[in-house]
Amino acid sequence: MTETHSASVLSHPLIESDRVEGTAVYDANGRQIGTIKRLVIEKVSGNIAYAVTSFSTFLGTGSETHAIPWNYLHYDLKLQGYHTNITEDQLRNAPEFSRRDDHLLSGRDWELLSEYYAGPL
Repeated sequence: MTETHSASVLSHPLIESDRVEGTAVYDANGRQIGTIKRLVIEKVSGNIAYAVTSFSTFLGTGSETHAIPWNYLHYDLKLQGYHTNITEDQLRNAPEFSRRDDHLLSGRDWELLSEYYAGPL
Protein backbone atom coordinates (compact mmCIF):
# COMPACT_ATOMS: atom_id res chain seq x y z
CA MET A 1 0.00 0.00 0.00
CA THR A 2 1.38 3.40 -0.89
CA GLU A 3 1.69 6.23 1.61
CA THR A 4 -0.90 8.18 -0.39
CA HIS A 5 -3.35 5.28 -0.19
CA SER A 6 -2.68 4.84 3.54
CA ALA A 7 -3.32 8.53 4.15
CA SER A 8 -6.49 8.32 2.08
CA VAL A 9 -7.80 5.39 4.14
CA LEU A 10 -7.02 7.16 7.39
CA SER A 11 -8.53 10.49 6.30
CA HIS A 12 -11.73 8.80 5.09
CA PRO A 13 -12.88 6.41 7.82
CA LEU A 14 -16.22 5.61 6.15
CA ILE A 15 -16.79 3.06 3.39
CA GLU A 16 -19.79 2.14 1.24
CA SER A 17 -21.20 -1.36 1.73
CA ASP A 18 -20.56 -2.40 -1.87
CA ARG A 19 -16.86 -1.78 -1.28
CA VAL A 20 -16.88 -4.04 1.80
CA GLU A 21 -18.51 -6.90 -0.11
CA GLY A 22 -15.79 -9.05 -1.62
CA THR A 23 -13.14 -7.87 0.85
CA ALA A 24 -10.87 -10.64 2.09
CA VAL A 25 -11.11 -12.02 5.63
CA TYR A 26 -7.86 -13.22 7.22
CA ASP A 27 -7.28 -15.45 10.24
CA ALA A 28 -4.90 -14.65 13.11
CA ASN A 29 -1.96 -15.98 11.04
CA GLY A 30 -2.69 -13.65 8.11
CA ARG A 31 -4.04 -16.46 5.92
CA GLN A 32 -7.11 -15.62 3.84
CA ILE A 33 -10.04 -17.75 4.98
CA GLY A 34 -12.80 -16.14 2.93
CA THR A 35 -14.43 -12.97 1.71
CA ILE A 36 -17.31 -10.85 2.90
CA LYS A 37 -20.40 -11.67 0.89
CA ARG A 38 -22.81 -9.21 2.49
CA LEU A 39 -23.47 -7.22 5.65
CA VAL A 40 -26.55 -7.59 7.81
CA ILE A 41 -27.65 -4.32 9.39
CA GLU A 42 -30.02 -3.85 12.31
CA LYS A 43 -32.88 -1.76 10.88
CA VAL A 44 -33.57 0.56 13.79
CA SER A 45 -30.06 1.30 15.10
CA GLY A 46 -28.31 1.13 11.74
CA ASN A 47 -25.50 -0.91 13.32
CA ILE A 48 -23.91 -3.77 11.41
CA ALA A 49 -24.85 -6.97 13.24
CA TYR A 50 -22.72 -9.43 11.30
CA ALA A 51 -20.98 -10.16 8.04
CA VAL A 52 -21.92 -13.16 5.96
CA THR A 53 -18.60 -14.66 4.90
CA SER A 54 -18.07 -16.96 1.94
CA PHE A 55 -15.20 -19.42 1.72
CA SER A 56 -14.29 -22.38 -0.45
CA THR A 57 -15.30 -25.84 0.66
CA PHE A 58 -12.92 -28.76 1.01
CA LEU A 59 -11.05 -29.35 -2.27
CA GLY A 60 -12.61 -26.18 -3.72
CA THR A 61 -15.79 -27.97 -4.82
CA GLY A 62 -18.02 -25.03 -3.95
CA SER A 63 -18.49 -22.41 -1.30
CA GLU A 64 -20.13 -22.12 2.11
CA THR A 65 -21.43 -19.07 3.89
CA HIS A 66 -21.24 -18.39 7.61
CA ALA A 67 -22.05 -15.36 9.72
CA ILE A 68 -19.38 -13.60 11.78
CA PRO A 69 -20.43 -11.01 14.36
CA TRP A 70 -19.18 -7.66 13.05
CA ASN A 71 -17.29 -6.88 16.26
CA TYR A 72 -14.99 -9.88 15.54
CA LEU A 73 -13.73 -8.27 12.32
CA HIS A 74 -11.13 -5.51 12.33
CA TYR A 75 -9.83 -3.77 9.23
CA ASP A 76 -6.10 -4.28 8.73
CA LEU A 77 -4.43 -1.60 6.61
CA LYS A 78 -1.44 -3.82 5.83
CA LEU A 79 -3.59 -6.74 4.62
CA GLN A 80 -6.19 -4.42 3.04
CA GLY A 81 -8.80 -6.76 4.43
CA TYR A 82 -10.54 -7.77 7.63
CA HIS A 83 -8.61 -9.62 10.31
CA THR A 84 -10.25 -11.97 12.83
CA ASN A 85 -9.15 -14.35 15.55
CA ILE A 86 -11.80 -16.80 14.36
CA THR A 87 -10.16 -19.80 12.72
CA GLU A 88 -11.36 -21.46 9.55
CA ASP A 89 -12.32 -24.55 11.60
CA GLN A 90 -14.39 -22.44 14.00
CA LEU A 91 -16.07 -20.80 11.03
CA ARG A 92 -16.82 -24.14 9.37
CA ASN A 93 -18.38 -25.45 12.61
CA ALA A 94 -20.41 -22.32 13.33
CA PRO A 95 -24.21 -22.48 13.18
CA GLU A 96 -25.41 -22.04 9.61
CA PHE A 97 -28.36 -19.93 8.59
CA SER A 98 -29.76 -19.42 5.15
CA ARG A 99 -30.67 -16.09 3.63
CA ARG A 100 -34.10 -17.65 3.20
CA ASP A 101 -34.52 -18.09 6.97
CA ASP A 102 -37.61 -16.14 7.99
CA HIS A 103 -35.96 -14.59 11.02
CA LEU A 104 -32.53 -13.91 9.46
CA LEU A 105 -30.72 -14.55 12.72
CA SER A 106 -33.18 -12.82 14.97
CA GLY A 107 -34.24 -14.20 18.31
CA ARG A 108 -32.89 -17.61 19.28
CA ASP A 109 -30.77 -18.05 16.14
CA TRP A 110 -28.85 -14.85 16.89
CA GLU A 111 -28.38 -16.00 20.51
CA LEU A 112 -26.95 -19.35 19.31
CA LEU A 113 -24.47 -17.60 17.06
CA SER A 114 -23.47 -15.16 19.80
CA GLU A 115 -23.03 -18.00 22.30
CA TYR A 116 -20.92 -19.97 19.80
CA TYR A 117 -18.49 -17.11 19.24
CA ALA A 118 -18.47 -16.10 22.93
CA GLY A 119 -16.38 -19.19 23.67
CA PRO A 120 -12.58 -19.09 23.64
CA LEU A 121 -11.26 -17.65 20.38
